[in-house]
Amino acid sequence: MAKESSFDVVSVVDMQEVDNAFQQASRELTQRYDLKGTGATLDLSKKDGVFSIEAPSEFIASQVRDVLSSKLVKRGIDLAAVRWDKPQAATGMTVRQSGSVIQGIDQDTAKRIAKDIRDSKVKAKATVEGDKLRVSSASRDVLQSVIASLKEGDYGQPLQFVNYR
Repeated sequence: MAKESSFDVVSVVDMQEVDNAFQQASRELTQRYDLKGTGATLDLSKKDGVFSIEAPSEFIASQVRDVLSSKLVKRGIDLAAVRWDKPQAATGMTVRQSGSVIQGIDQDTAKRIAKDIRDSKVKAKATVEGDKLRVSSASRDVLQSVIASLKEGDYGQPLQFVNYR
């Protein structure tokens, strides 16, 4: 009998690259003529992976978010890795918005991915292991087809496929 092959489905974001993008966006906020004197601020909690934007209006907050998004894309971070909350009114006629960087696959998403693999009627087994998902099969071709189908699916976060053996 052939040895069983497997791979892991994970969702990880390089926080150093996120920090670099944050630093570049902060620098651009102080230098860009249309955002220079607005009082808009951008903060990052590295430990929690949470961005917070404070701006005098929703329009300016969206401009700050666009600047940050462009820097994240240039650094190779998928924009689906950041979940933004709705803008909230704050004191002094300002708007506050926060966004969190997604690390790992939550249980609901992992179960949905495993269900999609089972529903595809391929001979592969998916097991949830903490914040990752292990997919195993006797055939490497089946695993390749599972990877292709998962790349086509939309799970609200970027997926990476590691430890293919």
